[in-house]
Amino acid sequence: MASNLMDNVEDVSLGLDLQGGFEVLYEVQPLEEEGDTEINRELLTDTVSALNARIDVLGVSEPNISIEGDDRIRVQLAGVEDQEQARELLSTQARLEFRDVNDELMMDGSDLVEGGARQNFHGETNEPIVSVTVDDGSLFEEITRDISSRPPEERQLVIWLDYEEGDSFEEEIMKEDSKIVSAPRVDEIIPSRDVMISGNFTVESAQDLAGILNAGALPVELEELSLNSVGAQLGEQSMDLAVNAGFVGIALIFAYMLFYYRFMGAIAVLTLSAYIYLVLVIFNWLNAVLTLPGIAALILGVGMAVDANIITFERIKDELRSGKTVMSAFKAGGRRSLSTIMDANITTILAASVLFYFGTSAVQGFAVMLIVSILTSFLTAVFGARLLLGLWVNSRILNKKNRLFGVKESEINEL
Repeated sequence: MASNLMDNVEDVSLGLDLQGGFEVLYEVQPLEEEGDTEINRELLTDTVSALNARIDVLGVSEPNISIEGDDRIRVQLAGVEDQEQARELLSTQARLEFRDVNDELMMDGSDLVEGGARQNFHGETNEPIVSVTVDDGSLFEEITRDISSRPPEERQLVIWLDYEEGDSFEEEIMKEDSKIVSAPRVDEIIPSRDVMISGNFTVESAQDLAGILNAGALPVELEELSLNSVGAQLGEQSMDLAVNAGFVGIALIFAYMLFYYRFMGAIAVLTLSAYIYLVLVIFNWLNAVLTLPGIAALILGVGMAVDANIITFERIKDELRSGKTVMSAFKAGGRRSLSTIMDANITTILAASVLFYFGTSAVQGFAVMLIVSILTSFLTAVFGARLLLGLWVNSRILNKKNRLFGVKESEINEL
């Protein structure tokens, strides 16, 4: 069981606060040329889908993208090393356009085969390039016929990424961080559907460009409102501190239960151990991401489970003090404590549900772990503990051994 527990712990996906990464909050705005576009739920959902496709290019596992409010999207990427590359990949519009040197539009991304962009290498220079496929080969042939017939100084097909009204080829080509991907010279007609985009690419940058072109242009503009970055070392330190704090807290709880409730405390330790194991298994099964608030909720769940045990055990001790037999005390204590435990846990589940519905990602993670913890505690701390304790009581081994329940002989019949 110990090795299986460690396997489940290793499989749990860690949030950015535990393994490093970044979180960015975007405000969604309509495109300038479509200023009257209404930002609705459908448009936000389409934007999330486009962002997910771009994140696939980064190779990030378990990204967390959530819609907040009416016009905001929060992106959490754990384990990202090059955060600037990731931010640029997420926010660029990726509107590919082919224009002449006079900035007249010749064709755009809608004229390309969907998903047809790929990283390749130049046949002569072996430099990284991006290859795209035109949907209509005759269109590209006509464009190259037009440009190749112009004066030599105008025989360039300028490939833009995110061209905006007011941009010009003459100004943009001089900038270091230019929107112009490349401006190849066209001296002859090219009767082909395959277009080669060359530039100062590395293999990685060419792969990124091909990836965002295949993901498609964003249907909106994203304005970055806030950025929260966590270094890998800081995340590792947070993880170590949280785990150590959890071990200390749980060890103190176990020690208290054994000291104060004796045999019943030993039953509680067994069921609480099973509870922690089951919570991690369920959390892993849900493919949820564990964060610092999630660890806090797990430890809080241990406290809730212990609280259920304490209520039951105290009821049993009260019945023993009144002079009842161990069998009668066990049945009466279990029956009278159940409604109290149910009320306490149901109200906590309701509060956690509200947190999940109205909260942001970190708060939602806390709420999910808390709900899972409470439901699991019903299986272990309530029914599991009663089942184990009931087996021992029914065996009659514990008859007239009130001290094993933490009740002294002098306390009996005092109520």
